Amino acid sequence: MAEKLVDVLKQDVTVLHTFPVTIGDAESEVADTDFQAKATQAAAHAQLVPECDFGELTTRMHVSRGGPLKPYGDDRDLLIETKQSLEQGVREHAYLLWEQDGSPAGRADDYWHQAYEQHIRERAYVLWRQEGCPQGRAEEYWHRTLNFERD
Repeated sequence: MAEKLVDVLKQDVTVLHTFPVTIGDAESEVADTDFQAKATQAAAHAQLVPECDFGELTTRMHVSRGGPLKPYGDDRDLLIETKQSLEQGVREHAYLLWEQDGSPAGRADDYWHQAYEQHIRERAYVLWRQEGCPQGRAEEYWHRTLNFERD
């Protein structure tokens, strides 16, 4: 997967957040505009600003400070993972669940799927809370989060 950091700015001045964006595979050529478009989608999904201010957001490719790709700019840890860190986190959680159940043989996939679903539900819950806990819309947030993860 090709991965780059993209800054999301308000009024071309203030960096609101830097998103790690993953697109395609490691061998494919991906234009910076594709990374910026996905960062814009992520900013809308994370609701960095009220919807009425969304037109004030711009993006730019982040100039690296060196070191591993790490998001910064706010405390939305659960919402700003790279695909690689998501997979690593799910793997580690699946292993913990497997150990807690006595390490049964031949069930690795079951535990991975359980850990992945739990992670997606946690992300959906964070978004639901950020939007004011709207009644009867929990399933909508589950599907939005799941679809965003698949993109």
